[in-house]
Amino acid sequence: MKIGRKIKELRLARGITQEQLANAVGISFQAVSKWENEVTLPDIALAPTLANYFGVSMDELFDYCAEKTADEVSRIAKTTWPLRRSDPEKGKRILYDALKRYPENDILLQNLLYLENYTDNSDKTIEIALRTIDATNDAAVKYDAFRFLAYAYKAKGETDNARAALRQIPDLTFSRLSETANVLTGEEKRNAAEMQRGASLELLFEMQLRIAEDLIEKGQISEAEKEYARIPRLLDALDAANDNCWNSWRECSARKIRELQTR
Repeated sequence: MKIGRKIKELRLARGITQEQLANAVGISFQAVSKWENEVTLPDIALAPTLANYFGVSMDELFDYCAEKTADEVSRIAKTTWPLRRSDPEKGKRILYDALKRYPENDILLQNLLYLENYTDNSDKTIEIALRTIDATNDAAVKYDAFRFLAYAYKAKGETDNARAALRQIPDLTFSRLSETANVLTGEEKRNAAEMQRGASLELLFEMQLRIAEDLIEKGQISEAEKEYARIPRLLDALDAANDNCWNSWRECSARKIRELQTR
């Protein structure tokens, strides 16, 4: 946030010097100079005093527009979605750069979790997940962060911590998307239904993998192969488009079957 630039703009509009502003709020004029040159930021405790002095709201002082910020953050996050599998390092660079402009933004942090490798970089994933949990007021974002927290703790072998993270996630059989599709009409209904279908398919295929893993642990290799083979058959039955997302699941299924056949 360019609060120093905003303070300078308000000061000049009022026609006062840095010394006059400093005297009014009880600080040194050097401090004001550092603010305006973006060397330092004002103490947050001074924000109400500054807003009152200039006769502006806190939002205006911080030159903050929630809707504009949310739209920009959403746009940035969406640019990284295709990079989750193809180039996660590039996606991380984009999000870390955005976090310099929007510090501790929960949506940027949440999307960063999808780019971090929680198996190889479990400590980093835990750090980001905890930051996301602290930063957000959105229950869905918080629960998603707890999910990644559990994954990372599992990767570290800290099963008790993983279990504790999982206990923070409610066991729901519906979502906002599913209920939007059930309650509303028209374009909202269609969009919500399509998004929920995609999310549900992803979850279904993840569960196919987990069932197969359990069967492999029990030595039931042929049964595990059947579970893997169900993924492309389900996609064919739904006439799923051959986009990158669904193709990656087809490739995953084929790879898992090949691994079983070469055991």
